[in-house]
Amino acid sequence: MRVHSSTVRILYTNLWSYQVEYSTSVSVVIPCYNSQDSLPQLLEELRATLESTVQAFEIICVNDNSSDDTWATILAAVESYPLQAITLMRNYGQHNAILCGVRAARYDVIVTLDDDLQNPPAEIPVLLKKLAEGYDVVYGRPATYKQSYSRMVTSRMVRAMLRHFCKVQSAGEITSFRAFRTCLRGGFTEFRSPFVSLDVLLTWATTKITAVAVQHREREYGRSNYSWAHLFTIAMNLMTAYSVLPLRVASFSGLVCLFLGSVLLLGLFAQQMITAHGFGGVPVLAGVVSLLSGAQLLAIGVMGEYLARIYSTSVAQPPYVIKSKVLSRGMRGAVIHGEFSEQHAVPNVVHYAH
Repeated sequence: MRVHSSTVRILYTNLWSYQVEYSTSVSVVIPCYNSQDSLPQLLEELRATLESTVQAFEIICVNDNSSDDTWATILAAVESYPLQAITLMRNYGQHNAILCGVRAARYDVIVTLDDDLQNPPAEIPVLLKKLAEGYDVVYGRPATYKQSYSRMVTSRMVRAMLRHFCKVQSAGEITSFRAFRTCLRGGFTEFRSPFVSLDVLLTWATTKITAVAVQHREREYGRSNYSWAHLFTIAMNLMTAYSVLPLRVASFSGLVCLFLGSVLLLGLFAQQMITAHGFGGVPVLAGVVSLLSGAQLLAIGVMGEYLARIYSTSVAQPPYVIKSKVLSRGMRGAVIHGEFSEQHAVPNVVHYAH
């Protein structure tokens, strides 16, 4: 009996999806900020999904210096879940907290999701199946967004900046709900800048990035921390930490001013030669100012190109500092995936649950 090649491919894909879904070990990273109300439900849904889906899993909750009882809520869950509880010295930001959790992950695949329950944990197997098709990063793109208008606008603007400033081709698919292979963190092991964009860092290690449609819930707890002021901060970080485009715009502006000033001066000089009118006054002043301004902007842009490269290699400010770390029972002495060493973010205190 002949078996059609397409049938073989389908069987192979289904088998590989089964292996990834049921044999993969998963580390779930949750950046936590003022989420004392949503965390208990989120942790329970994660356990219900992962216990029946993957071979082994852990949950990494990174408390980004919350002002409520989030840290106490995380500590209370350590005895009940395979959990790494990490709290930071101060509020560093969502992506910095995620980076901390990514570097602490022990298993083959890392899944990140927010603490607000808008991304259902039950959708994690959807990401894992897509990852099994040979991709390195899979984003969970909401089939229907359940966000406020302002949050939707800010999210789209951030994606546009990622696409145009940072040259992230998959920026249109980017969300905070993502699954990727742990080995990708090797591409940014030495990253030490405080201006973190995990999505940019992932593109340093791979181009095999895709997205899959997932469900998206209405927000039940708290409110979004994405404001217009926050958007401005993100924009400045993306433009100055991951792109030299603003410097090149300055250089181009200098060239334009230089060209216009030169044309103006040449035109005035030609007019004086042909008509024998006086050569001076406001037009000449405008031409000289344009010429000098263009030369200055061009020089600043060129020097900025060099300074940007020097800066990118000399930044030593850490993206986060761990205040303390608590591990669930059985995690002591666990083998970390790969040969990663977190030299610059050693916790001040490490506790093990008894």
